[in-house]
Amino acid sequence: MDEDAEFLPLLSQDDEEQMNKEIFPDDLPILPLRNNVLFPGVLIPITVGRDKSLRLLQEANKGAKVIGVVSQKDQEKENPEFSDLHSVGTVAQIVRLLKMPDGTSTVILQGKRRFEITEPYQTEPFMRAKVRFLAEKSEKTSAKKDKELDLLFRSIKDLALQIIKDSPNIPSEAAFAIGNIESPVFLVNFISSNMNADVPKKQELLEELDFTKRSRLVMEHLTLESQLLEMRNEIQTKVRDDMDRQQREYFLNQQIRTIQEELGDNPQEQDARELETRASKKKWDEKVAKLFRKELDKLRRMNPQGAEYTVQLNFLDTLLDLPWNEFSKDNLDLKNAEKILNKDHFGMEKVKERILEYLAVLK
Repeated sequence: MDEDAEFLPLLSQDDEEQMNKEIFPDDLPILPLRNNVLFPGVLIPITVGRDKSLRLLQEANKGAKVIGVVSQKDQEKENPEFSDLHSVGTVAQIVRLLKMPDGTSTVILQGKRRFEITEPYQTEPFMRAKVRFLAEKSEKTSAKKDKELDLLFRSIKDLALQIIKDSPNIPSEAAFAIGNIESPVFLVNFISSNMNADVPKKQELLEELDFTKRSRLVMEHLTLESQLLEMRNEIQTKVRDDMDRQQREYFLNQQIRTIQEELGDNPQEQDARELETRASKKKWDEKVAKLFRKELDKLRRMNPQGAEYTVQLNFLDTLLDLPWNEFSKDNLDLKNAEKILNKDHFGMEKVKERILEYLAVLK
C-alpha cells in the first residue's frame, strides 16, 4: 500500500451523526461476502477473488463508490444467487481499491447504513437490487434507563479491553482503538465486526435493530469469550508449570545421578544389580527371563524419586519371590491337615471343610 493512502479514522459521535444524515440511492450493486459481516461505521479490508465482484467494484469505483454488501448463507457457494444471500446487509463506501503485489485486489470498505433487499432484478454482469433502509429502533428513555445504558456501554468496553489483554493473538493496538471510541453505537458495531464469532452470529447482530438488545447480545458473547479465555489461560499456565517442574526435577535428578556415579554410590544401580544377582539364581524359562530384563531396564530409566519407581521395584521383587519351576511333594494326609487347620485357624468351619474336601478329591 502507498504510504500516503488515506484511511478514515474511528468514528466520533459527530462523524456518526453526519453519516446518519447521508442520503444513499435505493438501487445498489450487491457485493456478496463469504465469511464476514460489514457493520455501519466499521472499516474492513476485503480480498476480491471473483470476477463478478471485481467488475462490480471497478465500475462502482468510477462513480459514486457506493455499493451494498450482503453476507452469504453458505460460505462455500462460489457463484451465489440472491436466494443464497441474507436479506439484510450494509451500504458501503469504497475507500480504496488496491492492486496487490501478488496480483489480487483488495478493497477497503466502510459500512454506512443497514438496508433490506426488496427487489432483486439483475444478476449479470453483477448483482443489483432495490433496497429499503433500516433505522435503529428508538424508544423514550428515562434518566434511569440512560444510566443503565451508560453502565452497559462501559461494561462492554471494559470486557473487550480485558479480552484483548488476556489474548496473545490480539494486537495491543486494538486496545488503543477501543479505548478511544466514544459512541456507544459505533463501539457495539466495531466489537460485533471484530469479535470471535461465526457469520450467523454476526448476521444476527446486524439484523437486530434494537440497540439495547443488540448491546446485551454482544455483552453475553464477550462474557462467554472472556470465561473461555480465562479457562484456557489457566490450563496453559498449569501445563507450563507442570512442564517446568518436571524439567527442573529431571535436571536435578541428573545432577544427583552424576554425583552418585562419581562417588561410586548410586542407589538405583545398586538396586538393579541386586535384582540381577537374584535373577541369576532363578530357574525360570526364557519367556519370563525376557520379561524380567525388560522391566529391569524400565526401572533403570525411571526417576528414583518418583512414586512409580517404588511400584516398579516391588513388582520385580514379587517376580523374583515367586517359586518359578520349583516343586514340593504334596502331603495329602487329611487328619494331619485337619489338625493344622484347627490349630492355626479358629472358627471358619465351612472354609476348613471345603479345604479338606478339596484335598480328599486330590487324594
